[in-house]
Amino acid sequence: MRAFHELTQNPQAIEVQLFDLLKHHTGARPSPGEVRSWSKSLPVLANDLIDAGLQDVEILLEFQLPLTSKRADAVLAGRHPKTGRPSYVVVELKQWTAATPWPDAPSLVTVPGMPGGPRQHPIAQVRHYCEYLADFLAVVHDQPDTMAGFAYLHNASLDVAQTLSTYPQDQRGRLFSGAQRGELIDFLRSRLEPGVPGAPYADMLAKSKVGPSRQLLNVVADELAHREQFVLLDEQRVAVDLVLAEVERSRSGDHKTVVVVSGGPGSGKSVIALSLMGELASRGRTVVHATGSRSFTQTLRTVSGQGRQRSGSLFKYFNSFMEAERNGLDVLILDEAHRMRATSANRYTRAALRTGRPQLDELIQAARVPVFLLDEHQVVRPGEMGTVEEIKAHASALGLEVREVPLGAQFRSGGSELYIRWIEDLLGLTDRGPWKWEGDDRFSVDTVTGPAELEGRLAVYRDNGFGARMTAGYCWSWSDPRPDGSLVADVIIDDWRHPWNSRSERPLPGAPPSALWASQPDGFHQVGCVYTAQGFEYDWNGVILGPDLVWRTDKWVSRREYNKDPDFRSKATVTDAQFDGLVRNVYKVLMTRGMVGTLICSVDPETNAFLKSMIGPSTLPG
Repeated sequence: MRAFHELTQNPQAIEVQLFDLLKHHTGARPSPGEVRSWSKSLPVLANDLIDAGLQDVEILLEFQLPLTSKRADAVLAGRHPKTGRPSYVVVELKQWTAATPWPDAPSLVTVPGMPGGPRQHPIAQVRHYCEYLADFLAVVHDQPDTMAGFAYLHNASLDVAQTLSTYPQDQRGRLFSGAQRGELIDFLRSRLEPGVPGAPYADMLAKSKVGPSRQLLNVVADELAHREQFVLLDEQRVAVDLVLAEVERSRSGDHKTVVVVSGGPGSGKSVIALSLMGELASRGRTVVHATGSRSFTQTLRTVSGQGRQRSGSLFKYFNSFMEAERNGLDVLILDEAHRMRATSANRYTRAALRTGRPQLDELIQAARVPVFLLDEHQVVRPGEMGTVEEIKAHASALGLEVREVPLGAQFRSGGSELYIRWIEDLLGLTDRGPWKWEGDDRFSVDTVTGPAELEGRLAVYRDNGFGARMTAGYCWSWSDPRPDGSLVADVIIDDWRHPWNSRSERPLPGAPPSALWASQPDGFHQVGCVYTAQGFEYDWNGVILGPDLVWRTDKWVSRREYNKDPDFRSKATVTDAQFDGLVRNVYKVLMTRGMVGTLICSVDPETNAFLKSMIGPSTLPG
C-alpha cells in the first residue's frame, strides 16, 4: 500500500499533501506544531500497523468530524475479525512525554511545557470523538461494536501511562504509551482483521450519510428534562470540565473564579451553556442561565417548559441580578455575554436601584463561578459591551482569578471555517480584504437576483425537509399588527412584499411568537431581523442586504439614512464610524445562521454584482 510506504519511508510526502489539503479546506495554514506532529507521529503508527500485520487496513488521516471543523488524527478502517462487519478505530496521537491529572477534574490533564492551561484527558478526547461519529454517521448508527478508539502517547513512559490510566477506559477510550507497544498491537488485531483490504470500509465511512444535526432548539427540552448531554469535543469539553472543577474548588475552599469562554458564531457556546446546566443540576449545584436576548431567553423557556414546567425559571436576563445575593449561586451562565450593557438600569427601574453600578459587577458578584460565553464580533446594538479584556480587567480589580477558554472549532456553516473567514474578509471585518469563494464541499454559498428567487429556492429546500428562513437588514419600517392580528407586509422590494417576524410573545394568524420564529414552520413566511435571528440556526439561510450597506467601486459604504433601527437614529448616541462597524457586524450575524448553505442578495444592483463576482474559482490569499 503506497500510503504505508510514504509514511514509513518518506513522511515529508504525506506532510506536504496534508498541508495543501488543510489549507484548501480551512483557508488557513496548518501550524508548525501540526506539521511537526505529522512527521514524528504518523511513521510510528504506520510501523506498528505493519508489525501487527495490518498493512491492508486503510488510514484516513486528519478525518473531519461531520458538521464541525474538528479532525481526528486518524481513523483506521477494516473488517472486524469476529463479527465480519465494518470496524473503525479512531486514533489520537500525542507526542507528550509527561502529563498529570488536573486537581479535582480527572477529565483534564496538565502537560509540562504546554501553555494555555489544562488539556482534555486523551482518553476522554478520543472517546468523545467515537461517540460523536456514532451519533452523526449513519454507517455506524446503532452498532456499538463498530467503533473503537485509543490515544497513543508514543513518546511517554509506562509510568506516565499508568498515571493517566486511572481514568476509566473502555473500547472507545483506551490509552497506550510507547512502552506498551505489544498491548497496542494486540488491541489492533482484536479490532481489525489482517489481510483484509480496508478501502471498501473506508469508502463506506467517508461516504456515509450524515444524520440530522441535533440542533440546539430541537433538544433543549430533552437536555433539561432528562439531563442528556450533547457530545462535547476538545475545547468545549475543557470548558465544561474546568467549570465543574472550579465549582468544587469554590465550595471546598470558599473560593471564587471567573471563567471566560470566547468563540465565533457556531463554535458551540450555547451547547456548552446547556450542557453545564444539565450536569450541574444533576450534581445538585445551583445554576441559572442568563442572556441579554429576549428572543433567545423566551425560546429556551418555552422549549424547556415542554419537559418541565419549572425549568423555565432557570432562564433569566442580565438585568435580573441587580439585587442578587452575593455568591448566592454556585454558577451563573452568561450566554451571549457580548450583549451585556454598561448598567442594568432602564426607564422601568425604580429610583433606589439607579446607582450606576456596572452590570458586569452585578453578574460577577452573583455567583461563586460566573461563566461568560461571548463573541466580541457579534455586538450589533449601541450600548452593548462585552469583551474578554473588559471582563478580565474588572475581575482583576476585584482580585479574582480568571480562567479563559478560546473555542476554535466551527459547528455551524457545516463546520466550514473557510466560510466564516470568507464572510469576515468580505465584510471588511479583517484587514485581509475580500476574495472569491472557491467552494467547500461542507457548505453551499450562492447569490440570487432578488428576494423572489431567494424565497423560491428556500421554499424548495423547505419542501424537501430542510429548515429555511429569510432575514434582512433593518431597512424597512416595522408596523404593529392589524386589528385582526395579521401582520403588515412592511418589507417591500419592487413587487415582492413580506412582513417582518411577529414581535408578539403570542401566536398571531399565520405567524409564530417572536421567540419561536426560527424554529416553528410558519416562521418561513416572515422576514427575520438580527434581533430575532441572533443566537439561532437553521439549515438554509437566506439573507437580504438592504441599502444601508452597499459596495461602491472598491469599498463598502454604510448609509445610516436607510436604516430604520430606532437604536441607530441619534448621532449623539451612535457616531457614523460606530454605525459602520455595527452594521457590518449585523450582516455577519445574519450571514452565519445557516447549517447547510446560505443564499445572498442585495437590493442594490452594484452590490449584488459585486457579491456575484465574489463566488467562483480563485486562489486564496496566503
